[in-house]
Amino acid sequence: MTVPLIEFQKVSKQFGEQVILKEADLCIYQGEVTTIIGKSGVGKSVLLKHIIGLMVPDAGEVLFNGQPLSSMNREQRRELKRKFSYMFQGTALFDSMTVLENIALPLRERSSLRDGDILQRVSKMMENLDLEGIEDKYPSQLSGGMKKRVALARALITEPETVLFDEPTTGLDPIRKNAVHSMISDYQKRFGFTGIVVSHEIPDVFYISQRIAMLDQGQIIFQGSPEEIQAVSDSSIQEFVQGLEAGHDMLTGMIPQTQGERRFYEEMARLQRYQTAFSVLLFSLENLDEINEAANHATGQRLLQDFSRALQERLRTSDVCCRYGLNKIIALLPNTNEHRARLTCEKLAREVHLADVTEVRPYPGFHFQVSAGFAEAQRNNPLEDILIRAESKRNAVCEFRIG
Repeated sequence: MTVPLIEFQKVSKQFGEQVILKEADLCIYQGEVTTIIGKSGVGKSVLLKHIIGLMVPDAGEVLFNGQPLSSMNREQRRELKRKFSYMFQGTALFDSMTVLENIALPLRERSSLRDGDILQRVSKMMENLDLEGIEDKYPSQLSGGMKKRVALARALITEPETVLFDEPTTGLDPIRKNAVHSMISDYQKRFGFTGIVVSHEIPDVFYISQRIAMLDQGQIIFQGSPEEIQAVSDSSIQEFVQGLEAGHDMLTGMIPQTQGERRFYEEMARLQRYQTAFSVLLFSLENLDEINEAANHATGQRLLQDFSRALQERLRTSDVCCRYGLNKIIALLPNTNEHRARLTCEKLAREVHLADVTEVRPYPGFHFQVSAGFAEAQRNNPLEDILIRAESKRNAVCEFRIG
């Protein structure tokens, strides 16, 4: 059995008469993104501070690779802290330092890099977070959203083994919020760090998380995958998740993935009862990682937004579009067999000229590619099986390109 990287065993914490954590159990595994959700004020930030050692449990143990934190000596704790980076909810930027100095500070404190190498790494991180041109500004001169991005840049600059994100997207507009989520996911895959996120952004955080933990009344009442929490029968968990879920995705204007899946099963019920055909289109942004690397994550999100708008303008009002993860879109086409679905794909490929729907040209030689596949639903087929068949039918006829 895999030993958790971080484990809470019956951890309790209270301030005066107020109980924050009550024998909480939690497992966080190496190389995954775990998102902690829960109502405001339930103690999610307190839980994070126990992980990094800023708070000590009143009872119970926090373990790292099976070793209790309480049994570590001073040098072991110091070495452990070097592996962590923390993005505080309030940003915790130093007002007396410029943006560049704030971001560079962890490198100056923890590394032996030369000034030129530090500057190069900071410049690339600022480009990734769309922060160019503000190197010499001070935090007091920045908007709340921009402060968030500077704090995020500082948290990632040392390429830490574990990163704790406390509400990393609060106050950001949809493009930059999704750019931050995309960047967390991209960097986590690239560097393999363990991510621990506190967030209210449902369902957006489901796209980037391998595990979800829900904190309520001092205890972790759910631990599992994003798919499992959306299927759980507990009414209090479902009410919380659905209560935070917006009626539409703020970036694309489409319904969220969870609502799209519910619509899919409604169409499946109609197929089984009335033999009414329906099909699924799957759109994949083929080179989003390349764009993120060559330009920045905000650019990729602007392109996704522009393509989503053009797609919805050309589909029927009865068709349903939703995001499906960070780089995919699915469309449900009621009363549509596979032949008509193919014709719809070909028609969209002719009409949606990406060069006409976006003005984004981030770098020389840039190209943006979206491919489309299609599949007719069969009785009792789960959505995942239909998407696999749609994926297999992608071809050059149904490609959308810039460049």
